[in-house]
Amino acid sequence: MLSLDRNAATPLADQIELRLRELIATGQLPAAARLLSIRQLAAQLQVSPNTVVTAYDRLVALGLIESRGTAGYFVSESARHPAMPDAAVLEAGEEQEAVWLVQQSGDQRAGVLLASGGALPPAWLEDGVPAAAVQRGLARASAGMASRCPPQGLPELRERIAMVLRGIGIAVDAGRILTTYGGTHAIDLICRAFLQPGDSVLVEDPGYFLMFDRLRKDGIRIIPVKRHPDGIDLNELEAACVAHRPRLLFIQTVVHNPTGWGSSAANLHKVLVLAQQHGLLIAEDDVQGHFHPGHATRLASLSGLDRVIYYSSFCKSLSPALRMGYIAAEPALLKALMREKIYSVLTGSALQEYVLLEVLAAGRWRKHHDRLNAKLLAARHASARQLVGAGITLDHPGEGGLFLWGKVAPEVDLPLLVQDAYRNKILLVSGATFSASQAFASHIRFNVAFSQQTRLSDYLRTRLASLAGAQQALLRAGSAQSKLP
Repeated sequence: MLSLDRNAATPLADQIELRLRELIATGQLPAAARLLSIRQLAAQLQVSPNTVVTAYDRLVALGLIESRGTAGYFVSESARHPAMPDAAVLEAGEEQEAVWLVQQSGDQRAGVLLASGGALPPAWLEDGVPAAAVQRGLARASAGMASRCPPQGLPELRERIAMVLRGIGIAVDAGRILTTYGGTHAIDLICRAFLQPGDSVLVEDPGYFLMFDRLRKDGIRIIPVKRHPDGIDLNELEAACVAHRPRLLFIQTVVHNPTGWGSSAANLHKVLVLAQQHGLLIAEDDVQGHFHPGHATRLASLSGLDRVIYYSSFCKSLSPALRMGYIAAEPALLKALMREKIYSVLTGSALQEYVLLEVLAAGRWRKHHDRLNAKLLAARHASARQLVGAGITLDHPGEGGLFLWGKVAPEVDLPLLVQDAYRNKILLVSGATFSASQAFASHIRFNVAFSQQTRLSDYLRTRLASLAGAQQALLRAGSAQSKLP
């Protein structure tokens, strides 16, 4: 059913992926059909199991096949409905708007390549929370499904989270931890507790796009401060503190989203000095920090949480089904945050917290984390190679993690490119979406887990050449017209 050409330039994993896509598209592998196991197919084709894993992971990411645990891999039922009407873009009128983009990534429509998405392929997270961990987690609860959760979070879980933080150099105890429903919930609590309409807030430019709309909705004045590969622009930060007397700074110091950049210790030290001088409260976003391949310096570590509210999440790196995040802060700040948590959601989910406690206590988290970062490192190298070959310029590839920050040539009409890509079932997001000042109009955020697929590089190579050629032709025509008498 499958054959490989070992003399071809196309990698073996790509050949397996393309051949299976063809069999599914033609109906030779119908919906719900069971595929050979990884080991069986590897033995049949005489390739390594990792080669088959790579092909299967890509097909899962495309929504063409699905993993059913120990039962194996099956052709997805949704593979029978690959078409998506153009009206999804043309009639919505909201493409590239923040909430729309989150919806596209969350819906995971069959066949759409989430090249600029913010999450990992589901197959990459399958080993994070096994079914047995859910059962053991529930068994920890004395009242079972009738268990209630303290508003601050289960004491045992908070201690485990504190151990994770101490492992990255943040000296904290369980009393300084508050559980949340992920990083976005943490941002919401910080806004509720410490900001009022009319306040000025400093944000990195580029930065986390959904937070910008969250702040504007509450009537907050956003002051963008430029982000560099080694940290926030210190001159702009100081000038903004003097000119606007901001209440708070939102900052990502490790594996910055969307660029993947980090921050130098010297830069972070100066940020803390300026915060002290100007009475500035800092919210340090470390949601992407789990994807850092080594040891990184954080504001929360340097400051001992003085004037710093630190927050992170397990949703992206462990399981999106467990909406679990956390905040670390000094008791006075944490009290205000917990009050807002009670006002908005009363408390957390005991079931989710017990399951996360089981995962952390069993030691699965560290092993899963190491496997995940090894896959990300390989994906970064593969994606960078293919994107550069397709005509994308990478701005400082960064320290690691999920994202690459790419740039198209100035003559390319990027809005036209992202719209055309979506019609071809590829989600690309313009850099302007990540900018509070609408800058970076020639940039694109690339998710390395999906961008390593040749489907993306083949598309970009063709479209970028076509768009650049069309623009140059228009310029030549305009120049010739201007010379007419």
